[in-house]
Amino acid sequence: MRSVFDNLFPLAGRALISFIFILAGYNKLMGYAGTVAYMQKAGVPGYLLPVVIAVELGGGLLLLTGFLTRIVALLLAGFTLLAAYFFHRNFGDAGQFVQFQKNLAIAGGLLFVVLYGAGRWSLDAKLR
Repeated sequence: MRSVFDNLFPLAGRALISFIFILAGYNKLMGYAGTVAYMQKAGVPGYLLPVVIAVELGGGLLLLTGFLTRIVALLLAGFTLLAAYFFHRNFGDAGQFVQFQKNLAIAGGLLFVVLYGAGRWSLDAKLR
């Protein structure tokens, strides 16, 4: 018999990982002009910001609810690695290095979600 933790932990893990994407997407939406300037300073075209917001907010919400979870987790892992490369590769700056490592850890956690799925308390499981 499965324990409650077998059901709770995948949900908790998805919630904890999705929170950073939902909050980041919301903050970019609220600080749109500043985010465009930051992106352009890093050499990323500002016109990509709506895509970034959609990936972060939409992907975060899909991950949280456990809908299309493996696909979303894979896309978010790739997105997170790209963000690490474009925005956190100045390893001479200790803060940037920590952000780079954080992105690697998030991508690693997302790869576990790709492998193991959303768990029983998810829309994916309900729709199966």
